[in-house]
Amino acid sequence: MAVVLVDGSSYLFRAFHALPPLTNSKGRPTGAVKGVINMLRSLQKNYADSKIVVVFDAKGKTFRNDMYSEYKANRPPMPDDLRVQIQPIHDIVDAMGLPRLVIEGVEADDVIGTLARQATEQGIETVVSTGDKDMAQLVSEHVTLINTMTNTVMDREGVVEKFGIPPERIIDYLALMGDKVDNIPGVEKCGPKTAVKWLLEYDSLQGVMDNAASIGGKIGENLRSALEHLPLSYELATIKTDVELPCDLGSIEVNAPDQDKLAELFSELEFKSWVAELKASKVSQSATGLGQGDMFGAPAEAEMPAPAVVAPASLDYQCVTERADFDGWIEKLRQAEIFAFDTETTGLDYMQATIVGVSFAVEAGCAAYVPLAHDYLGAPAQLDRDAVLQALKPLLEDPLVAKVGQNLKYDKHILANHGITLQGIAHDTMLESYVLDSTAGRHDMDSLAMRELGVQTVHFEDIAGKGAKQLTFNQIELADASKYAAEDADITLRLHQAMSPRLARVAGLQAVYSDIEVPLIPVLQRIERNGTLIDRQMLADHSYRLGQRMQALTEEAYKLAGREFNLSSTKQLGEILFEELQLPIIKKTPKGAPSTAEEVLVELAEDYELPRVLMEFRGLSKLKSTYTDKLGEMVDPGTGRLHTSYHQAVAATGRLSSSDPNLQNIPIRTEEGRKVRQAFIAAPGYKILAADYSQIELRIMAHLSEDEGLLRAFANGEDIHKAAAAEVYGVPLEDVSGDMRRSAKAVNFGLIYGMSAFGLAKQLHIGRQEAQAFIDRYFATYPGVKRYMDNTRSEAAERGYVETLRGRRLNLPEINSSNGMRRQAAERTAINAPMQGTAADIIKLAMLKVDAWLQSADVDARMIMQVHDELVFEVAESQVDVVRENIIRLMSEAETLRVPLLVEAGVGINWDEAH
Repeated sequence: MAVVLVDGSSYLFRAFHALPPLTNSKGRPTGAVKGVINMLRSLQKNYADSKIVVVFDAKGKTFRNDMYSEYKANRPPMPDDLRVQIQPIHDIVDAMGLPRLVIEGVEADDVIGTLARQATEQGIETVVSTGDKDMAQLVSEHVTLINTMTNTVMDREGVVEKFGIPPERIIDYLALMGDKVDNIPGVEKCGPKTAVKWLLEYDSLQGVMDNAASIGGKIGENLRSALEHLPLSYELATIKTDVELPCDLGSIEVNAPDQDKLAELFSELEFKSWVAELKASKVSQSATGLGQGDMFGAPAEAEMPAPAVVAPASLDYQCVTERADFDGWIEKLRQAEIFAFDTETTGLDYMQATIVGVSFAVEAGCAAYVPLAHDYLGAPAQLDRDAVLQALKPLLEDPLVAKVGQNLKYDKHILANHGITLQGIAHDTMLESYVLDSTAGRHDMDSLAMRELGVQTVHFEDIAGKGAKQLTFNQIELADASKYAAEDADITLRLHQAMSPRLARVAGLQAVYSDIEVPLIPVLQRIERNGTLIDRQMLADHSYRLGQRMQALTEEAYKLAGREFNLSSTKQLGEILFEELQLPIIKKTPKGAPSTAEEVLVELAEDYELPRVLMEFRGLSKLKSTYTDKLGEMVDPGTGRLHTSYHQAVAATGRLSSSDPNLQNIPIRTEEGRKVRQAFIAAPGYKILAADYSQIELRIMAHLSEDEGLLRAFANGEDIHKAAAAEVYGVPLEDVSGDMRRSAKAVNFGLIYGMSAFGLAKQLHIGRQEAQAFIDRYFATYPGVKRYMDNTRSEAAERGYVETLRGRRLNLPEINSSNGMRRQAAERTAINAPMQGTAADIIKLAMLKVDAWLQSADVDARMIMQVHDELVFEVAESQVDVVRENIIRLMSEAETLRVPLLVEAGVGINWDEAH
């Protein structure tokens, strides 16, 4: 049992300013109402057995105005659109049966502080629901804060983590910084870092004041100038906990909701879904009985959802073929706070495609398409492409003009083909969706439109056809093209309006999106455009040799099988292996046939020759068909280089992937794979520099688990696998054998991926009991690892997701599945994802740092590839040393862990030699 004290005024303002405007058919503002009530619904679900009290600020002056006449003097008047929503919120809160307090002469903070003190004195745990940082001063062993808009909880440790100081020093902290919004005078130019530094050094505000004479520089002068008013600032920032209330905590009662009144209010505001829930609840209530948390008959969301983006009443899609109309749209774009932008092109190859038309949207339901190069028979006159692009160029290149798009990296390439450098990429709906939930499904616009907006869009195939007869966009008639293209821009803008508020409410996700993913767009575009040089003749020679080896393996397979057969036919292979040769059946397909999958052949290859030959044949066949035969054909004729495509919104953990070609899957452990890497060469006068993180996921494991043994081994620069073997086997480092190290390495990496004793036994070719005993010894040696894994499973089951150090989330829908295999798979993912995801974040942060340096430094070097934990560069021979030194430094500084990030960098004439 706890009491939940809701800072209604805090959420009122935050809901109004954070969420997109929402009005009903009469033009009445309703967004803040829906935001606040959604928050209360969430609390009712999560604290169903608790007393929830909602507190609002009273009108007029407070005791603080008597202390300081200028208190809040600079605050602008409340917006009219917000003022008219206050009474409906109060009415709904009352109808929900929740006690509502508005006390004259004090602020909501003071009422909450007083009730929190009363609850603590009565031994009742208190949860304060607020977004106000000032409330952190109330946190104690019995008082915690929850921010329902970001779904974050802050206890005493959380305050220290967020602010760098304990709750007892928050008032000192606030007094030193002052508050421009509330007009509380502080120390000029004193920000959070300075305030924390002083408080850690001098313990308290009084200590800082006592030592003001010894603090040098301009900031010291500012402090000494502020000494006279700092005590007043302290008083103004202090939340009262002794307000005279008309009732005490014990007498405040929660009443049953008045569903008829709620239905009346919701109907008036046009909250149709809530009206429907109320009607449904009347049916279920009579059968089941509903408590305070079930007033709508349907569960509230765990987090406050964004208000639904209201579909426009009608669509205004324009096809712009007159200069006057186009000029009008240019002016709209200039005036817009943000506009959606999209290109229609001749193809998907970003190096070769050209613009057929462009589309924009500045408000939901209103969009335009400007056709520029439709050339089918009978196509009407269109505006001159060069003239249109020249007119758009200043807007598109202005970094202060905000644009939103769907996969804007592609559009940035297309515009570059026309001499335009797209800047001002504020949002990308593909990335918004991906960061919100990387496991939700596809993040293409058509899928998002249906998932987020319930809109069935016009698909490209609907207007262009399919297969060999599919039209290119320049061949599509303007009527169809305009609807399709304008819809793209309109839907993109509406998707942003739907998803952006949800991101903004979760600080970690917002930071991943705005600090990592969006800034990475131009970096990846530069890498793609740089491309890499390859030796086509070397690849052709290698392909020929692979073909010869495959033919020899085919002949060998025929002899071992006793007859000829198609090595790529699973049916024939199954007949030979399991019927004719009577090899043991390891696994069956869903239809009951013996499996010939790769993992089966790998296991059989340990004891039988034919599966070994087949495995080698398959590996060479894949290498030949995927790389040696194709890479040469993929070289761009204009640049003479190979240009891959990097994908930010594919891998659930945050890893980048690539295609055309897929650089991530080129083998490195086989001689044949390394020969493919040898074909990636430097231009004359340049070298290839490859820099990668050493054992990054193990280092992240050490950081997350805080295991003393792992931390010590990495801090001392020890061979981590050898060190683990020495600890587990209880022998000196110099006595660790190769087999011992191999076993420890298998466990070190296996644990990251949730390996079981069964999996370890298979990998090391030992008994299951022996493998389990080794794992038990490992956990006894590194108890922090075991504790981290247990805690992670538990937290994942409770929250339904895990997070990286930077706040990236991976949702785990199967973590509480009744199906044991699915649940265990989700648990393994829960353990691995924070490490793999953090590694993904680190390499992305490194790319941002390195790219910024390359753009500003006077060096002849370019980033040309990113593969796993490795960055690859083409560097002028004369500058290799300085570039290498700086790359290592910047990558090492990408993230701060409890262990050092080790970066290894090599140089060579080709990728294999550098790696």
